[in-house]
Amino acid sequence: MSQALLKTSHDRAHDPLHVATELAQRLAASANARDQAGGHAAQEREWIRESGLLTLSIPTAYGGQGADWPTVYQVIRILARADSALAHVFGFHHLQLAGIQLYGTPQQQRRFLTQTVEQNLFWGNALNPLDKRTSATEADYGFELNGVKSFSSGSVGSDWLTISAWHEETQSALIGVVPTRQHGVAVQADWDAFGQKQTDSGNVHFHQVSLPSTQVLQAPGVKPTAQATLRSQVAQLVMANLYLGIGEGAFEAAREYIGKEARPWFASGVDKAGADPLAQHRFGQLWLKLRPAAVLADQAAHELERLFRLGAAVTAQQRGELAVSVAEAKVLAHTAGVDVSSEIFELTGARSTSTKFGYDRFWRNVRVHTLHDPVDYKIRDLGRYALDGTLPEPTAYS
Repeated sequence: MSQALLKTSHDRAHDPLHVATELAQRLAASANARDQAGGHAAQEREWIRESGLLTLSIPTAYGGQGADWPTVYQVIRILARADSALAHVFGFHHLQLAGIQLYGTPQQQRRFLTQTVEQNLFWGNALNPLDKRTSATEADYGFELNGVKSFSSGSVGSDWLTISAWHEETQSALIGVVPTRQHGVAVQADWDAFGQKQTDSGNVHFHQVSLPSTQVLQAPGVKPTAQATLRSQVAQLVMANLYLGIGEGAFEAAREYIGKEARPWFASGVDKAGADPLAQHRFGQLWLKLRPAAVLADQAAHELERLFRLGAAVTAQQRGELAVSVAEAKVLAHTAGVDVSSEIFELTGARSTSTKFGYDRFWRNVRVHTLHDPVDYKIRDLGRYALDGTLPEPTAYS
């Protein structure tokens, strides 16, 4: 083999988009069966770990791959086309790593990000900001945690968790990190939604859990900086790309079915389903829902990348303008994902509803995940901005 071919082969093997595409093909082979079974995808999560993609967003200074956010989101979208539940787990892993970079001190960043690379750690989420049932009480070493957290995506099978806990004295939350297997931490695998079945999003219980001050990323009573509030924008774009990936996966499944399985309607006057001008028209409509959503999602990812690299220099104005771009992408991705995954059945016909195809999983998965936070409030924020230039207020969801 020539040196040029060897180099090309080497480059492809280390290209995260190529790695993601191969991983997605591997996940796709069992995606329908696993979706029907639910539970914890232990083997498939190990495939993600073995792929090397867990270090994708970690800066090279800490041993990571140093990929930009547009690349990270492309990987999420590629995985979501095949298996949106595991794409969710993967995306939320990188959301926790983003939180360490946005909230953590330089010492904390070096410690946790380097450790993630060296031990190939998988991070889970127990930072549901609306669930205040986990309390943080002050102790000599830092804080003691007690209570429960719901919607803890990726918690089952994780190595570390990002957590939030309510501090009664200051009427505010702290943010910290704890090992999942630490004494007093109990992960409850009780996620039973009709979609996104393998996101490991059950409850996490905390009983007299020690949280050293060195593991507190944001202390209670501390007002988040504009930089810190970028975390919600990272999260919202994870979701936008999940919805896009699901919509694109549904579109591709329908396109393939039309070409290989579907029969033309008797009144169409054509001998192939794909030659029906009405089917072509409807596919064009679906395409026009996906394309603008993808363009806005990519644009927002580039804007996020620019602000993320500004660090502490990012301003409230810049953060607000980013929130507008992210909301635009999120709303269009939401609509495209739900509409495309539902409307494909009007084109593929009754036989396509067979469980052997499992095409209903696209709609079930996007329908469940799009309920994360109400899309109407995103549209309201955009309406306010369009009317008088009011920027969205920083919250855990905007």
